[in-house]
Amino acid sequence: MEREKIEEYYVQYKRLLFTLAYQLTGSAADAEDVVQDVFMKLHDMELNRIDEPKAYLCKMATNRCLDLLKTARRKREQYVGQWLPEPILTFDNELVESVIQKELLSYAMLVLLEKLTPAERAAFVLYEALSFKYSVIANVIGKSEANCRKLVSRARGKIGVSTGAPISEAEMEGKWIEGFLLALEQGDLNRVISILAEDVTLISDGGGKAFAAIHPIHSRNLVARFLLGIRKNVTRGDDVMEVTNINGQIGLIYRSGNQVDTVALLHIHEGVVRNLYFIRNPEKLRYI
Repeated sequence: MEREKIEEYYVQYKRLLFTLAYQLTGSAADAEDVVQDVFMKLHDMELNRIDEPKAYLCKMATNRCLDLLKTARRKREQYVGQWLPEPILTFDNELVESVIQKELLSYAMLVLLEKLTPAERAAFVLYEALSFKYSVIANVIGKSEANCRKLVSRARGKIGVSTGAPISEAEMEGKWIEGFLLALEQGDLNRVISILAEDVTLISDGGGKAFAAIHPIHSRNLVARFLLGIRKNVTRGDDVMEVTNINGQIGLIYRSGNQVDTVALLHIHEGVVRNLYFIRNPEKLRYI
């Protein structure tokens, strides 16, 4: 009976727990480990004493993620260059839970979540993504309801979202990608500049294992010249650029031969590209 109940929970909640853990850690590999840990621990528990399995399993996953985040912060202090979350394919991905708000799975949102403390991040994701009540969040993260409200409010302030305002990412249409790639292909500096916001930022993550800019690149002139320089240096006969759905938005996969070399995501806001994210660390491309 216990084994059947665990299997039932696994089928019902594995996607939810994976997506929750992914949002909390920014790592698909860690998210898979968290899900595995949660269900392994269930074998040593009396399941008939669990009144609310969804909340209880989310609590187990959240606690494990908070432990991982403490370790991750120390590792990231020693990370070579800029650290970016792992991208994941979201087209027909059975691990991605559809009840999570799409905007909160977006890559730009994952990057913003890195500004938060572990407690702020947990409270924010549980409230905004899962629509948990503050009483439930308080039980999950072991804080009072009043503290949870403060954590969510503080989190919204840090990532630039006013209290009560909807969280949304501008839909990136295919024409943006097409125009962006065409301008790069033609080496049209002025056209590339016109697509970028004045204060655009490009962040590249190589982790010391692939060539990448160590520091963020700011201003559209510098970003445009950097992009055109990359185009000249990397184009070869066996290169392939694939447009697909990554983190709930249109993204680019650049393949050199049979290997995924780079994943690129653009954050569009008010009609221009505000941020560009290049993930080149091969350890972060395993799920692509």
